[in-house]
Amino acid sequence: MSLTNLDLVNQCDAFPYPAADSSTYLASVNTYYQLRVSGYNYALGYMLPSVVEVFRGVPNWEIDDDARILVLTAGSNAEERSKAVETTLLAMRETGHFKVLSKWRGELYAVYGAGKELLFNVERSASPLFGVVTYGVHLTAYTWKDGQVKIWTPRRAKTKQTYGGMLDNAVAGGIASGESPFESLVRESEEEASLPEQLVRSKARACGTVTYWYVRDERAGGETNLMQPEVQYVYDLELPEDTVPKPGDDEVEEFYLWSVEEVQEAMRNGQFKPNCALVALDFLIRHGILTSENERDYIEIASRLHRKLEFPTL
Repeated sequence: MSLTNLDLVNQCDAFPYPAADSSTYLASVNTYYQLRVSGYNYALGYMLPSVVEVFRGVPNWEIDDDARILVLTAGSNAEERSKAVETTLLAMRETGHFKVLSKWRGELYAVYGAGKELLFNVERSASPLFGVVTYGVHLTAYTWKDGQVKIWTPRRAKTKQTYGGMLDNAVAGGIASGESPFESLVRESEEEASLPEQLVRSKARACGTVTYWYVRDERAGGETNLMQPEVQYVYDLELPEDTVPKPGDDEVEEFYLWSVEEVQEAMRNGQFKPNCALVALDFLIRHGILTSENERDYIEIASRLHRKLEFPTL
């Protein structure tokens, strides 16, 4: 089966849009519970009813079934709330309530409120349970060879916890709480692609963000249909011909130096991790390779790569 570029967007940005079809949107939203923090009268994420049910009667949490809201009641600051969240999740991990918690990372993601206030930190593997916005960095590394753009494309290790064996962007990773996007990029570039720190610091170019609302499938590992709205900070790095990315850890099997046509063929064949396909589309648009003249759905694709998320973000 050959996927169109719009198919690739639909696979990753799967949650309905309010303006596109309000009836579908309301029907979807009304099946979930909102996550809130006590004292803050707005949603931070959407949660499956089956997930919320596990929190019933658990200390530091209250469920309002009529309003369909789960409230974190503990703590008056980010540190206290984070501790309450961690205590709950560790207990749930011990009792085996959620499959995603078996892939515990020991990494904290930040959850922000309005005005970019840090409300609490959450274990990375647990973030989809709450449906909160998460943040990452993605780097497209490319070079010019024989007058053509060639894109460095890694294959994820088959042993990866998520999307094993699929294609990726040259560097990609989550942003830990308290870490800036650029420092995250520098760290991930060295760890995943063995790219020298000075090269990345001097040559990487910030290219905005790609945003989408992913609904997790079986390839993500653990429970399916969990909400995962994400903001990816996107960077480009033009490498000299003699600079070759190499796996720096066990997360990447190998790197390929592919032409644009080879990358597009792999995308059509569904070989890319869903959000990495979106970053690749963004690169092709920004570099004038994908245009309104050669892509029928150009306007929709270009706009949906920058979806406005409905929860507080940075």
